Amino acid sequence: MGYDIDLSKISIDDYKKILESTHLIPSWKVLKENIDYLNTIKKHGICNLKELQQRLKKKDQLLEFSKQSGLSEQYLNVLRRMINGCLRKPNRIKDFPETSADVVLKLEKIGIKHTRHLFDKIITIGDRTLLSKQININDEEILRLAKLTDLSRIRWVNHTFAYVLYEAGYDAVEKITNTNPDLLYKKITTLNAERKFYPAHIGLNDMKMLVECAEMLPLDIEY
Repeated sequence: MGYDIDLSKISIDDYKKILESTHLIPSWKVLKENIDYLNTIKKHGICNLKELQQRLKKKDQLLEFSKQSGLSEQYLNVLRRMINGCLRKPNRIKDFPETSADVVLKLEKIGIKHTRHLFDKIITIGDRTLLSKQININDEEILRLAKLTDLSRIRWVNHTFAYVLYEAGYDAVEKITNTNPDLLYKKITTLNAERKFYPAHIGLNDMKMLVECAEMLPLDIEY
């Protein structure tokens, strides 16, 4: 259970399979092009992504491992960025559209400013009921914020896009994992054309990566 992907549960062999089937942005394709480098990493006693993340955590550690393994500093830097990106920066509650200042203030008074803070308070229906009574926010708003928090755990999903997914009916990580990326792309594109949430272009490959990232997350929140 947790806000983030549990990196310790993703073995190097599992990650190899993930990379082989994942749609990567151009600057990350070096990972797929050199997929067998992961075998070299295994030979140095690294069994999972958590261990690899720790091994590459600081620049001097990365340089030392580059010398030991013979893998280039450039490759290891890309790998480190890819792994670190699995751990999402939380979205601030006050940034979610249609969230009142009163709700934000009530949450901040008990130390909840962003989605990582909120996560442990909204996992079960009982948790949400308790929070609703504690700070006098109605159940519907607590559930809405719970769903936005859930969506915020997906890589690249900022406060605006979490809201877009929610409005499109994809209001939980599990719904993202169970959808077809083509259908998701069409629905999001149509909705954004109607309501103009954001100016940027989000393509079909972006939706494929979104689904792939969602599939890596634990489905902890009870609905």
